[in-house]
Amino acid sequence: MKLPQIAILDDYQNVALSYGDWSSLQKTTNIVVFNDHITDQTAIIHRLMQFDVICVMRERTPLTREILSQLPNLKLIISTGLRNASIDAKAAEELGITISTTGYHASGAPELTWALLLALSRHIVPETTSLREGHWQKEIGVDLKGKTIGIVGLGNIGSVIARYAKAFEMEVVAWSENLTLEKANEHGAKLVSKEGLFKMADFVSVHLILSSRSRNIITSKELSLMKPTAYLINTSRGPLINETDLIATLKNKRIAGAALDVYEIEPLPTNHPFRWLPNLLATPHIGYVTKDTYQIFYEDTILRIKDFLSLRKR
Repeated sequence: MKLPQIAILDDYQNVALSYGDWSSLQKTTNIVVFNDHITDQTAIIHRLMQFDVICVMRERTPLTREILSQLPNLKLIISTGLRNASIDAKAAEELGITISTTGYHASGAPELTWALLLALSRHIVPETTSLREGHWQKEIGVDLKGKTIGIVGLGNIGSVIARYAKAFEMEVVAWSENLTLEKANEHGAKLVSKEGLFKMADFVSVHLILSSRSRNIITSKELSLMKPTAYLINTSRGPLINETDLIATLKNKRIAGAALDVYEIEPLPTNHPFRWLPNLLATPHIGYVTKDTYQIFYEDTILRIKDFLSLRKR
């Protein structure tokens, strides 16, 4: 009997099999790990055609209707995290493909957000670079105490950022389309208009779920309202901010700087301006890339595969 074929996609660091105990599955299935990332639809279909189970890491490889409809053996998709908007769930259901998700360690993204905010405010990267090059102090940092942080989206992550900000004695203002006064007060934030947030904030941090409504929710209109001394941070989803408008804003030094962990296209193209703009701190979508999170991701993935195989035998 042919062994069940399992694909693990986009294991950038080549670590998937070192998290969780895969030993029993390795005896009863054929597991193939792909460390590279491909975007060509035909190549993706060709690569995945033989597999019964596909394990995807977050939204690194979108699984569209066009792709799913040409994978005749596929019966199960396991996605790390609680949701994955890049999988066509309706198409999967129509094709008889089950989608399963894993648990999630929620502290990673807010912790990285705060790390980026601190790095911006104290110029950690340029100061470290200066020291390594044999120089000494070059920049002058910004105190957080008494400054205002504007949080766009006061949900699960945004509310944690509000708590962090309070610990640093910052003023917190917040806005989103559905944010109520009661919820803002609950998290120690002042509810303001979108325009007001961008005008008054010294730091703007974005924490929204990407949807057709929230795509490009920040454009040149909002960026032009920011103080020339203000910073913008996005660890949520790249398309929330219009990239062309942000690049122009940074090139013209209309704001003090920005920090990004997410992008319109990932991995970021090698010639993209975000790789070289001097007033941008860019990281390669590492908000959820922590040991604790990966342990949960892959342990849960193993359990989902075992459940699938158990049901298959009945």
